[in-house]
Amino acid sequence: MKNLHNGEFFGKTHETLRFDGLTITDTEYTHPYVDWHYHENAYFTFMLQGNMTEGNKKEIYDCPAGTLLYHHWEDAHYNVKPDIFTRGFHLELTEEWFEQFDISKDSIEGSFNLKNPDIKLLMYRIFRETKLNDPSFELSVHELLLNIFCTLYNKVQNPDKKPSWVNKIDEILHESFTEKLNLTDLSKTIDVHPVHLSRDFQKHFHCNLGTYIRKLRINRSLALLNTHKSLAEAALECGFADQSHFIRSFREHMGITPLQYKNLLKK
Repeated sequence: MKNLHNGEFFGKTHETLRFDGLTITDTEYTHPYVDWHYHENAYFTFMLQGNMTEGNKKEIYDCPAGTLLYHHWEDAHYNVKPDIFTRGFHLELTEEWFEQFDISKDSIEGSFNLKNPDIKLLMYRIFRETKLNDPSFELSVHELLLNIFCTLYNKVQNPDKKPSWVNKIDEILHESFTEKLNLTDLSKTIDVHPVHLSRDFQKHFHCNLGTYIRKLRINRSLALLNTHKSLAEAALECGFADQSHFIRSFREHMGITPLQYKNLLKK
């Protein structure tokens, strides 16, 4: 089984950044099939464009644009790519990075398809920082990455302390966020009183219900912005009332407009 070393990925890498124990690569995937392999370091894969399938010893993931995966060091997996342009953003963490910030290298093990919209938005912001050529981008990347690990660590350390309705409503929202939802119907579906749901949603998701839905819609829109769809079409497909609402929400969560994000993908 092939062991890939620091900064090594299958495909054509167009950009590589190295600093303070991190290696960041922007890679076009060119192989229709990549056999079982592993990487010597832990790393994140953020799908910018296209699609691929990834399998490991436990699961198989369909990975369209917008997918965020985490792979622990030396965790074996394989990849299958359809005949379309596919591009990935990788953030690789050496042992020195974990030591520098006093994080146990083995605090999070295995491979994960990360669906938490907060984590995904943090990774989108890391991608944005690497494309803006700002002198302070390295500091920003470390800060955002530490926020990601804080969220991941809390999830791993406290997996069973949430009531059952929390996972249930999260599944419902991920499946139905483009639809018009109301509190009464959601409460009936998960069998929780509307007052209880309104009061405790913030505690478990760190934002209110409306904000969480908007985050899911923004995550979906990021995958559409590398297609030929217009902003108006992307807005409607993601569940926004209109293009203006979409642009306002996007700027609020991403710090840039949808058009500016489309331009980042061209760099």
